[in-house]
Amino acid sequence: MAKSTSVHILLVLIFFILFFSSSLAILVVTYNVISLGAKSDGRSDSTKAFLAAWAKACGSTAASTIYVPPGRYLLHNVVFQGQCRNNDITIRIDGTLAAPSDYRVIGDAGNWILFEHVNGVYIYGGILDGQGAGLWACKRSGNNNCPSGATTLGFSNSNNILINGLTSQNSQMFHVVINGCHNVKVQGVRVSASGNSPNTDGIHVQSSSDVTILNARIGTGDDCVSVGPGTTNLWIENVACGPGHGISIGILGKELHEAGVQNVTVKIVTFTGTENGLRIKSWGRPSTGFARNILFQHALMKNVDNPIVIDQNYCPDNKNCPGKSSGVKISDVTYQDIHGASATEIAVKFDCSPKYPCSGINLEDVKLIYKNQPAEASCRNADGSASGFVQPNSCLKL
Repeated sequence: MAKSTSVHILLVLIFFILFFSSSLAILVVTYNVISLGAKSDGRSDSTKAFLAAWAKACGSTAASTIYVPPGRYLLHNVVFQGQCRNNDITIRIDGTLAAPSDYRVIGDAGNWILFEHVNGVYIYGGILDGQGAGLWACKRSGNNNCPSGATTLGFSNSNNILINGLTSQNSQMFHVVINGCHNVKVQGVRVSASGNSPNTDGIHVQSSSDVTILNARIGTGDDCVSVGPGTTNLWIENVACGPGHGISIGILGKELHEAGVQNVTVKIVTFTGTENGLRIKSWGRPSTGFARNILFQHALMKNVDNPIVIDQNYCPDNKNCPGKSSGVKISDVTYQDIHGASATEIAVKFDCSPKYPCSGINLEDVKLIYKNQPAEASCRNADGSASGFVQPNSCLKL
């Protein structure tokens, strides 16, 4: 009798396990882009198939997955638009998405792949090939008729986003842009472009809150990570940068009325052969902008031109410079455990606004050398303190 009861209980358990497993499987709907007409030959335009997959996933009330099998898929500029009927859309990419080889096809589109007004989108894997080399060459030639270029992957006015294990290569312009978003995690991303590719920022964040960038490897022709106005609660950790222009807060002060940047942490970062390391930059003109509560921690410099720099007279190529005092207020910036080799004699440069001097600049345990000798520091309108071992000697006003 006891044995019969045990067998009965076991059968009931198996039934419930199978029932709930099948129910969970039904809850997640998968849309394969090939089933919807995509071609993995790299030549056939698969844009309509990707839009069809998005329409189905976005319109579903159940959690949905868009699956991109191995292969190469030609994709023109596309907007994946919300609002969706569910907040759980996974895009799993096992192949490569390629932009048109003729840069003029999407060069004036602004974005190649854009997600707008979405909530709960999770991208796993994949390679995005912007095929931007032709546009870079056009720009370097001095041709004034070149299109501005398209950002490879953009998220605009969206919440609860994950980008995991994605590779972006040869973008026409910025690789990844997070604009007007909340709760975004970018993890394990690889960015690759030539060191002389213009305006190819790796990851750009602006007007966004609670953004995390982890375990990224970025080599490009502009900033590895750039932080624009209106960014709050940004966490950057374990990033290798090079080639590129470093990790930059700014350019700030473009507009007279501008949102500020605050609560930014950058830690465990390595810069190799970059133009800058840890940089804050603003135009020399009136502005309501600010940058405050910034922590740069545990950074290694390997032959970096400007390891630590605040530049409030930023003016690329010294053309059409505003030539005024920056209105951007920079305060409470800490540099902690920063060490390595500078490629120039001045490894620490604080060039702050005469109208609104930098305040609360803290140097803690900084050791930077130039040609195996202590490097130099330069300060203008910068107040702060130094503690622990600091080399070069601090020039901050106490």
